[in-house]
Amino acid sequence: MSLWKLLNACILVLLIYGKLSVGQKKKEMLLSDKVGQMMEWASKRAVIRMNGEKFRRFVKAPPRNYSVVVMFTALQPQRQCGVCKQADEEYQVLANSWRYSSAFTNKIFFATVDFDEGSDVFHMLNMNSAPTFVHFPAKGKPKRADTYELQVRGFAAEQISRWIADRTDVNIRVIRPPNYAGPLMLGFLLAVIGSLVYLRRNNLEFLYNKNAWAFAALCFVLIMTSGQMWNHIRGPPYAHKNPNTGQVSYIHGSSQAQFVAETHIVLLFNSAVTLGMVLLHEAATSDMDVGKRKIMCVAGIGLVVLFFSWLLSVFRAKYHGYPYSFLMS
Repeated sequence: MSLWKLLNACILVLLIYGKLSVGQKKKEMLLSDKVGQMMEWASKRAVIRMNGEKFRRFVKAPPRNYSVVVMFTALQPQRQCGVCKQADEEYQVLANSWRYSSAFTNKIFFATVDFDEGSDVFHMLNMNSAPTFVHFPAKGKPKRADTYELQVRGFAAEQISRWIADRTDVNIRVIRPPNYAGPLMLGFLLAVIGSLVYLRRNNLEFLYNKNAWAFAALCFVLIMTSGQMWNHIRGPPYAHKNPNTGQVSYIHGSSQAQFVAETHIVLLFNSAVTLGMVLLHEAATSDMDVGKRKIMCVAGIGLVVLFFSWLLSVFRAKYHGYPYSFLMS
């Protein structure tokens, strides 16, 4: 009797082992097919376009031994998402840098899901804004750090590359196509300045014009204080548009980040306040008749009060809890 039980146990073990082996082989074959398909798509296009079905099969469903960086976006013209187009350009630069890199492997792939082609994916992930970058690791579910902080870091390819290096062991060297627009514009500007100096070579007194130099210095100060250098370093989006509601935000709600449009607004407000101060100074010191000086004084006060109030409201919108306001809440 014990021998019969031992024989049954051996048969049971063999059956279980056989089923496990078959299951393992099927899993390996499925994984091989998925990797092969992803490699085929990546060889044709650096960024793989996915709908809901492809996303669930190649990104969400196991088995998977590769990471996928997905950009959730809304590129259709009716969505009017200018930020999505700008982010997509940088994303394409990053993906192509990886695709044509000598270190290219099947460890990581780049994909995109458009709202109009995969709205079910947006609903499944409770995603209500675009563009959004999410890293899906080879094992486990995405963590909080696997969602890229677009509004803080910006969408420059170099910034996304650093984020990917933090989340994986893949370092991507961003290689941009040559852009001759900057050198051409600089050359054109230098040529214009050189031509003007040559034409006025017998009368260079304009180089000693204090008002011209003061205006140039003022423009430089306004540009720097508005945050243009931060934009150049971080590469933030121009604005943010919610693909579901269509609402566009020009002012970032955090003090740790900003939009390009925000710097333009602050630049305009600072310029208006500066103009108001100049008008007040001229009204107090100029030799014009009293009527004109009164008009300049009223215009200067109006500019300073109105635009300083707007500046303060922008500050309150970014620094929540700031207790002070002026004219506008």
